[in-house]
Amino acid sequence: MQNLLDPAILFFVFGCFAGLIRSNLEIPRSIAKFLSLYLLMALGLKGGFALAKTGLNPEIALSLAIALAMAFIVPTIGYWFLKDRIAKFDAAAVAASYGSVSAVTFVTAIQFMEQSQLNPNGYMAIALVIMESPAIIMAVLLANMLRHENNTAATSKGPSLKNILHESFTDGAHLLLLGSMAVGYFSGEAGKTVMQPFSGDLFKGMLAFFLLDMGLMVAKNFKEAKNNSLTLIAYASVSPLVHASLALGLCLLCGISLADTILLMVLSASASYIVVPAVLRYAIPEANPSIYFGLSIGITFPINILVGIPLYAWLAQTLVRA
Repeated sequence: MQNLLDPAILFFVFGCFAGLIRSNLEIPRSIAKFLSLYLLMALGLKGGFALAKTGLNPEIALSLAIALAMAFIVPTIGYWFLKDRIAKFDAAAVAASYGSVSAVTFVTAIQFMEQSQLNPNGYMAIALVIMESPAIIMAVLLANMLRHENNTAATSKGPSLKNILHESFTDGAHLLLLGSMAVGYFSGEAGKTVMQPFSGDLFKGMLAFFLLDMGLMVAKNFKEAKNNSLTLIAYASVSPLVHASLALGLCLLCGISLADTILLMVLSASASYIVVPAVLRYAIPEANPSIYFGLSIGITFPINILVGIPLYAWLAQTLVRA
């Protein structure tokens, strides 16, 4: 209940409401893009400042190793479950979307943890970067295999893996996050003090404004999402908890700290609706964008924002020693 009464979450709910009643309220695309870039820059700076303070110790390395493992485990499970239930190209695209991560869900989790005094670790922004691309690579490889199986490779060659990797790793949002982390790391504590009014004081208001826009987007895509098969709707609704539980199990096995466990659960439960859909339109044109985009933004994103984050935090607090 405390999470639902957070101003940023309430603006998200308000955006959903405004969209569902077909209000003409809208955030100009240029402003929405600026807000997205701001959040990525602020997140990267926080991660860089935190890493400069702690250094890359064995505990951090182990948390990042789990993040990398989950980046392969989630799309593998997703594709295995969906490949015989929907078209295989669609299964690969959905698996990639759910294998990758949502920066906004991660940022919201950071804000929730700060408000709940759970002491989030800024360096976990590195995990966000690590988990962004493996699922895309797997999806591209699966798509190429499917094209060969369908004997269409000779007449309809997909884009080369080199081009896909280049687009994935040089995506503007991805580069901004990496660059901001580097700036934060090299500038250290002095940089943190200078940038506090930008990356700290403004953060909450900017997040609320962005979540308002996300609420409007969810409302626009909800109808399309609910028109999918019950299997896909069930997958989009249940898989976040399954993926978060797998991450929790790995964290318990490896003795990961409470804060890192919560953030790894959130990252594993999230689904990409910005970077991955943009790449998949080019990488797997055979897949239906309304399926993988509609499920991630219309169902999984609001579930994680409204219910998932506090649930994952509660599960971790119940089972992990801080």
